[in-house]
This record gives sequence, C-alpha cells and structure tokens, in this order.
Amino acid sequence: MDSLESSERLLQNTWALNGKAVAEGVAKIHNKTASLLKYNSENSLTCTVLIAYYSSQLYYMNPVLEMPSGNGIADVVYLPRRNVERPALLVELKWNKSAQGAIDQIKKKQYASWFEEYTGDILLVGINYHVKTKKHECIIEKYVRE
Repeated sequence: MDSLESSERLLQNTWALNGKAVAEGVAKIHNKTASLLKYNSENSLTCTVLIAYYSSQLYYMNPVLEMPSGNGIADVVYLPRRNVERPALLVELKWNKSAQGAIDQIKKKQYASWFEEYTGDILLVGINYHVKTKKHECIIEKYVRE
C-alpha cells in the first residue's frame, strides 16, 4: 500500500511540476528496486521510472518505451486514457549529464511533434542520475506549442 501511495504522490508532484519532489521519489524507488550490479545503467533507471509511475495505470494507457518521435526516440511516453483529463507525459532519461539536457534534447529533436494534434497539456519530464554524486535530478516543464 505504501508503494502505491508513493507512486500516486510522485504522479501528483509531476502534475504540479515539482521536479525536486519527483527526483527524491525516483531516488527512493531506485535505491529500493535496483540491483547493486545493475544500478548504474540507463536500463535500471528506465525500470525505476516504470515502477515509480505504477499508479499511472488509473489515468494512462500502458507506457510506450523507446517511442520514435520527431527526430529521435523518446524514452518513455504516457498517454492519458480516454475521458481522463490529465497531461501526456514525455519522459527523457539521462545518465551523468543533466535534467536540463534531457529537456533540451526533447525540444531540439522535437519529440513532442508527434503530439501536435493532441488537445490536452503535455509535460516534458527530464530525469538525470549522476553516478559520482549518486544524485537524481528532475526538471518538468509544460510543452508550449509553436
């Protein structure tokens, strides 16, 4: 029950654009679920995000991994279920770089262009993990259509 409540809090913090709280939530789940042998990998971080957003099943269809979009591939995409008023989530993961770099990549490679016909809000979620500092960071922005 605690895991589901943590996941729901993480989702609420994502919708509220609270990157600091999302980074803290992802870090807790990463520490609880990742193998020490595989902890420092982007695949481990991807699995962590899928576990962290488990409660999203109430609001979103199954997450789409490695979704071709724009001029590249978006790491994880959450599309709202029909008749659910929630923003789409476009998640880009980075390793030893920066959360801002993840957001910049989404914009530069136009990952959100696939969503242009989508009428609801779209949130860009950049998550980074620094191996040396063992810190997670997250930046969340509303997508602005041009």
